[in-house]
Order: sequence, then structure tokens, then C-alpha cells
Amino acid sequence: MATIRKRSNRYQAIIRRKGFPDESKSFRTKTEAEDWARNVESDMKRGVYMSASEAEHTTFSEIAQRFTNEFAPHHYRKREDEKEAWKFQLARLKEYFGDYSLAVIDQRLVASYRDARLKPPVESKRRPVGASTVRKEIYLLSKILGFAEIECGIALPRGNPVTKVRKPSDGNPRDRRLTPQEWAALESECQKSRNPWLKYALNLAVETAMRQGEMLNLEWKDIDRRRRLALLLNPDFLKNEDPRAVPLTTKALAILDELPRSTSGKIFPLERQTLYHAFVGACKRAEISDFSWHDLRHEAISRLAERGDLSVLELAAISGHKTLQMLNRYTHLQAEKLARKLG
Repeated sequence: MATIRKRSNRYQAIIRRKGFPDESKSFRTKTEAEDWARNVESDMKRGVYMSASEAEHTTFSEIAQRFTNEFAPHHYRKREDEKEAWKFQLARLKEYFGDYSLAVIDQRLVASYRDARLKPPVESKRRPVGASTVRKEIYLLSKILGFAEIECGIALPRGNPVTKVRKPSDGNPRDRRLTPQEWAALESECQKSRNPWLKYALNLAVETAMRQGEMLNLEWKDIDRRRRLALLLNPDFLKNEDPRAVPLTTKALAILDELPRSTSGKIFPLERQTLYHAFVGACKRAEISDFSWHDLRHEAISRLAERGDLSVLELAAISGHKTLQMLNRYTHLQAEKLARKLG
């Protein structure tokens, strides 16, 4: 039987039951305390009680700090420039949810965060962000709450509320490709760049479909000329953390042959930001807008798909996509090529 006692102007209900940790909670009225105790004791008898005490006494900021210290080091790669996207996402989440206890974070609160990020109130003076950004932030929120439940053993009274919230549409994937004139102008400006590595990095990116991080961390010892392969073996620098081998075309090998050898052992001894600024400058001089380095990967895969002689599985083996669904957008290019062959 629960004990109800008055403390100052509030009533505290205390439950001590064999086989369960002691539970207590304070209420404004004695009736509320008795109702809570009755429900808790009923759930204990039926074997369905889940204590919410730890969730009530743990703020989002506290669990976010544990996530940063205990989970992140084993699941997020440390980038040399320290600009890890999840840290920026976590900072936005802490601004909004930081002082809330885990017990009160429900789907309504998550939905209000989603809406405030997509269309901030005027008084906040914040700019709206894209649907893709909000999706990533909400996904991280779900991951943190899952960490609290599964790894920290903190029972969330409502479960993970993110699963009950509508996510913003991710929109259509970028489909920016350069015209032949734009490509010629970009190549010319990269050739004239003060950065001697830019022209080689540009052409190797399009010839191999490697991601920027994969290419910048590639070393000469990773090149197997006999088998015509670039071996991506270090999971710390791979998006999906799955080592793979990238086939090297005759043109790719020719690009590598022209490159000078750096003392660092890296094929491109460049920092990510250095390459970024050199590329942005070349695009500006070539009068090319709305084109990013990552669009070069889309260009490379599109060219491979347009050949018409590579299956989706072969495309995935080259590009390193983990799911074939990510390559569905390129299948129409193969169909167009086959239609022309059929006449």
C-alpha cells in the first residue's frame, strides 16, 4: 500500500514493493497522489510497470552529453577539419530540447520543433532551413532517444516519439549536370588555377566517381596498377565504412601518371577546405552557378549509366552505394542508351 505524506504545500506518494525499486512522486493534491499510486501499483501487479523516474530526472542536454561521450566516438568518423555535421545538428536540438526532461518529449513537442525549423516564428530571427536538414536533425533526435532507451536503460514513458511524427519530404535529389560548354569552361579554369592539384582532382573525380573524402585520403600505396584498382580500405574515411576497390580506367591511370609524388604519401596532399575554395573559385571564373563538388560524383555515375553496358549492380560496385535504390535515378539513362541501340 502506498504511503501519502504532505510536504509543505504538496503531497508525496511513496511506493515500496518487493521486487521493484522504490517509486515516489509529488503532486499538488492528495487525490492526484492517490490516483498515481493506485495506477502504478496496478501496473506492478500486472507486470507491465515501467519506471519513468530516470526519464523524468534526465534532461535532453544530459543524455546528449552521454551520447557525445559514449556513442559518437564509436559511430562517427572524426574529420580533420572538425566540421562534423552531426555536431551542428546536435547543437540545434540542444537549443530546443535541452532543458526538457526525456519524459516530457512527446510527438507534439517534436512536431513543433519540425515546424519551427521549417518556418521559424518572426520573433526568433532565425532563417528557415530545408526539409533535408530538418529530416537529418529529427533522425539524430531519434538516434539519441534510442540510445537512451537501449544503451542507457532509460524507459521513455511514450516510447520514441519520433516514430509517430511526420517527417518533411526529402524532395528530389540534385540533378545538376554541366553542359558541354560549361564543362569546357570549368576544365579551362581548373587548368589555370594557382592550385596545381585542382585540374587532376577534377578529372579523377569524374573518371572514378569517388567521393571527395575518399579521394583526398587516397595514398599511393592504395593504387594497384597491375590490377588497375584504387583500394579504399580505411573505414574511417569511407561513408559506409565498407572497404571497396574502385576500377581505374586507362584515362584514370593516365591522370595518376601525371601527378607528382608528395612526401606525405597522399595522392592529393590537400585539406578539404583548400580544395573547396579552389573549386568554388574556378566555378565563379567560369560563370557556373549552382554546382558543387559532390555534383561531380553525380556526373561520373551518369556517364557510366549512359554507356548502357553496365548493370545496376556493376554501377553500385563502382560508386560504393550501399543500396541499389540509391541508383534508381540512373536507370533511365541506361534505358535511353539501349533504346538508341535498338533503333
